[in-house]
Amino acid sequence: MKKTFPLQSPSREDARVRDKIRQEVNRDVRRQRRKPLPEGFERWEFNCRVGLTPETSEVRSLKDVGHAIEAIAVTGATAVYVEILPVPMLR
Repeated sequence: MKKTFPLQSPSREDARVRDKIRQEVNRDVRRQRRKPLPEGFERWEFNCRVGLTPETSEVRSLKDVGHAIEAIAVTGATAVYVEILPVPMLR
């Protein structure tokens, strides 16, 4: 998933908008984990990047995506870019 989310909505509070972003990210991760793994691999790993734009996004762990979205929202930004790419991994 590569997507730019607006952080503000005229019909919702900003905190609820951020909750919806995190909900969509978690839903996408659950969908990706349900996909069958290629032969020889044991689990899915996720490469995550979060930032204001695709060019300025920083690598984050999957656990830190929600905190990164909050940190960007506190700066007063109007949008956040989230990239989450599944990668099959061995243990």
